[in-house]
Amino acid sequence: MDKMNHSSAEAEAETIEPLRYLSKAEAAAIETELLKDYRFGQQQLIEIWGQACALAITKAYPLSSLAKKQPTVLVICGPDQNGSIGLVCARHLRMFEYEPTIYHPQRSSQSLHQDFTVQCEKMDIPFLSYLPTEVQLINDAYNLVIDAMLGPETECANIKEPYSGILVTLKQVKTPIASVDVPSGWDVEEPSQDGINPEVLISLTAPKKCAMSFSGKHFLAGRFLPYDIQKKFELNLPDYPGTDSLIEL
Repeated sequence: MDKMNHSSAEAEAETIEPLRYLSKAEAAAIETELLKDYRFGQQQLIEIWGQACALAITKAYPLSSLAKKQPTVLVICGPDQNGSIGLVCARHLRMFEYEPTIYHPQRSSQSLHQDFTVQCEKMDIPFLSYLPTEVQLINDAYNLVIDAMLGPETECANIKEPYSGILVTLKQVKTPIASVDVPSGWDVEEPSQDGINPEVLISLTAPKKCAMSFSGKHFLAGRFLPYDIQKKFELNLPDYPGTDSLIEL
């Protein structure tokens, strides 16, 4: 009987389809469908993703595991959607009793982005006016850097200042880096040869093709996706544990 159960379990495991890794076009198509056909709001999606990123940080770097006396975290935000997700992540980390500081060198003029900025300011989260180029200052001050700079929409061959300079600094820091969705400077569809080297990657909706060879801690935040979208794009998402909104892959 045990042998039969073992065989049927093996057969079932063999039929499980592998998790789908998305191209840039597929990721954009899913987001467009969520916004237009399913009537998700952009603010709603950013809030879902930002909170999930904060929860992933609490799992990868629990307060009790941080080396420094103060639970300091540096969140570097870009001008587009990944930057807004970083702002939401920082706000939730503050609620989880971390001490985030935000570096946000080019603020977006979009009202949505400004709303998330004001929410952080009202939570008394400090904003840096500049990023130290002396790497040791970052290593000494922060337990962790969250990279929420450049998302899937960024052309990695066309990264301009201040972000090209920030990437040079991040390649030198010893402080662990956690990247949101796509590590800044990486091509969405190709593993990086010369980019930053994050310790943690938090994929949003479904992982992108560049994550296929990622060897660090990899979290997925996609539990909100309607089943019809999962089926249409053959995402083959894993079973999330309990009521968790994210899963470690």
